[in-house]
Amino acid sequence: MQRAAAIAVMTFSLAGLISHSSPVRASDLNRGAIPAPTSTLQGNNPAAPASVPALDAPAPAASVTPQFGPAQAVVQPLPAVAMTEDDDYDSLAEAVAAQDSAQVDATQRCLAGAIYFESKGEPLAGQLAVANVIINRSKSGRFPSDVCSVVKQRGQFSFVRGGEIPSIDEGRTAWRTALAVARVALDAEWDSPAPKALFFNTPDRRPGGNVTKIAMIGNHVFYR
Repeated sequence: MQRAAAIAVMTFSLAGLISHSSPVRASDLNRGAIPAPTSTLQGNNPAAPASVPALDAPAPAASVTPQFGPAQAVVQPLPAVAMTEDDDYDSLAEAVAAQDSAQVDATQRCLAGAIYFESKGEPLAGQLAVANVIINRSKSGRFPSDVCSVVKQRGQFSFVRGGEIPSIDEGRTAWRTALAVARVALDAEWDSPAPKALFFNTPDRRPGGNVTKIAMIGNHVFYR
């Protein structure tokens, strides 16, 4: 019993010595064997990087379609305008002078013949009035319906021989003037000085029937 008690005392004494012994040197420790708690390192080590929230990547620039391209002059074509001879004449003489006598058709020639033989010595207004009498007759329904037939109608114009217009020296100025007046009348490029007239005669002769005097131009009186 005494021997057992002595062993027990010695065992407790040895345990006390071990529990109060000095710590071992750091070089004798296996650093890798004792890992430090991760939570402690992150919370207390100032060298550890702080948790930084990730920044959102910048949104790509919006695709912008330019409203205007490079400056360009845009020229819209003008509407096509038909170019014709200016028929706004300042005078009958100007209208007559502007006519082209290069091309003469049968109608113009017949009308010019009547102008020449009936009024070549008259002022231009008188010649135009004679031309318009013939044109008015062709439209009236009371006479033939074309200019040549009106001029050649039997018993109407004393210069007509056998239903035909006598030959004319076409080199004369009076003939060229008659052609020009005929064209002015046919194209209605100047108002008639005797509107709607169907007859004309010299002052000493009055047409038969119920007629109304419209105008006197030169040596002719015009009626309708």
